[in-house]
Amino acid sequence: MRGIEIDPSENVLGGRLEHCSTDPMTGFFRNGCCDTNDEDRGSHTVCAVMTAEFLAFSKARGNDLSTPRPEFGFPGLKPGDRWCLCAARWMEAYAAGRAPKVRLVSTHRRALDVCPMEALREHALDLT
Repeated sequence: MRGIEIDPSENVLGGRLEHCSTDPMTGFFRNGCCDTNDEDRGSHTVCAVMTAEFLAFSKARGNDLSTPRPEFGFPGLKPGDRWCLCAARWMEAYAAGRAPKVRLVSTHRRALDVCPMEALREHALDLT
């Protein structure tokens, strides 16, 4: 993005950050990746796959991710959608036993400022 510094696009595994989702379009910069910088106060760095359980949990915590908000270009999320979640929200869900699965190759390394790698690995979709 012109004029905006983005942190290096590196994932939690030390490789190149892969896209999280373009349908729906996600990311702090709405570029499909969980890229971040210091302006991203919520650290939207965890690429998570939505579940009905997590969406209900988030809504109960005051962050309704399932209701469309067309005025903000937000389609509303449904189970199966991938989304760049705030690292702290993911940790809150993890502590409550409701964390959604994550794609480590699409989760930005800055997520590790908030989320322990062991917790992310427990919920990883892309580890064999």
